[in-house]
Amino acid sequence: MSRPPLPPFTRETAAQKARMAEDAWNSRDPQRVALAYTEDSRWRNRSEVFGGREAIVAFLTRKWAKELDYRLIKDLWAFDGNRIAVRFQYEWHDANGQWYRSYGNEQWEFDEHGLMKRREASINDIAITESDRRFHWPAPGPRPADVPGLGESPF
Repeated sequence: MSRPPLPPFTRETAAQKARMAEDAWNSRDPQRVALAYTEDSRWRNRSEVFGGREAIVAFLTRKWAKELDYRLIKDLWAFDGNRIAVRFQYEWHDANGQWYRSYGNEQWEFDEHGLMKRREASINDIAITESDRRFHWPAPGPRPADVPGLGESPF
């Protein structure tokens, strides 16, 4: 299985890979998201470390059962060869209606087929009021083209 664009990445293909990941995560479909990773992909997400597509699907299923009305923006931070770093923000609320904005960074490493074989994510959550939300497009679904990335207003 191949998942273009393939490494080595250019600025354009690295940004394309980041946007493809954003769109997949905004679908909130764990099966769809997991297909972008190798069968034995290794993850560190906050304090959890695990590997393999089955574990990815289980993790994302738990995540989106807790993080309701999830909307995400990822922006390319850096790239080199088969590696990409992104910064991201997402908004979500819990079962009690408390909204959060989560800020983070990810480091990705890809195999020669364009599948991610390693993902390391560091994330911090900040409680916000509903009136402080910035991500309002219909969910689940991709961020509309007219909604800017983080480069124009990261905080």
